[in-house]
Amino acid sequence: MLTIGQVAAYLGVTVRAVRHYHQKGLLPEPERDVSGYRRYGADAVVTLVRIRTLSDAGVPLARIEELMGASPAQFSASVRAIDDDLKQQIAELRRRRSRIAELTGGDRLFLPEEVVVLLDRLQEIGLSPETVRTERDTWILLAAQYPDQVPGWALQKQAMFEDPAFQQLYLTCDQAADWDRDDPRLEALADDVNDFGGLRAPDPDGAEPILALDALVAVTLMAAQTGKPVPAWERLIDLCRARAQTT
Repeated sequence: MLTIGQVAAYLGVTVRAVRHYHQKGLLPEPERDVSGYRRYGADAVVTLVRIRTLSDAGVPLARIEELMGASPAQFSASVRAIDDDLKQQIAELRRRRSRIAELTGGDRLFLPEEVVVLLDRLQEIGLSPETVRTERDTWILLAAQYPDQVPGWALQKQAMFEDPAFQQLYLTCDQAADWDRDDPRLEALADDVNDFGGLRAPDPDGAEPILALDALVAVTLMAAQTGKPVPAWERLIDLCRARAQTT
């Protein structure tokens, strides 16, 4: 027979915890022996192990009290039900962890993979951080409006960046953001843009490919909406459209 201290040490709990279980009616208090000590037998140890295990699993004490009075079959069925509930909780926690992990995934949290790859490509070729960020914001708005078409548009644009000439044209347009609106270089740049296919807004049905600097239109509009218009880009778009009308 064991004293309460020996039982508590064996279970890895405090004496106070064992007494708490007595107070809650989970475990009957054994009678005192002739020395005045309460002695615990093997059955009490088994019951305490069950109580502690269920408590560690998050089972409320009121439910544990019910289980202590259940038949072996009922106890086993209840334990299986508790295990199933824990499995569901684990699955939900894994889902939450996955969502939290996405927060460290950068743009992948709110953009299709095809667009993320494109934005990475823009950074690789040396596009300014401001332009990459503004283009990212533009793609977010497009993805919200045309979720089915955006991946295809992004793939089309990725393919265009395989052409070094297109890369250079895009970089030049990016650099042009710092030019004055009346900079004479914009005239030649407009010719280059139109030679590459000109400007055209993305087709909502996805039937038409994105041409040379379609995104420049969207980026310019986005810049204007955020209170940071780019005069040189606005002039470039006007020049491109004017040339398109005369051809």
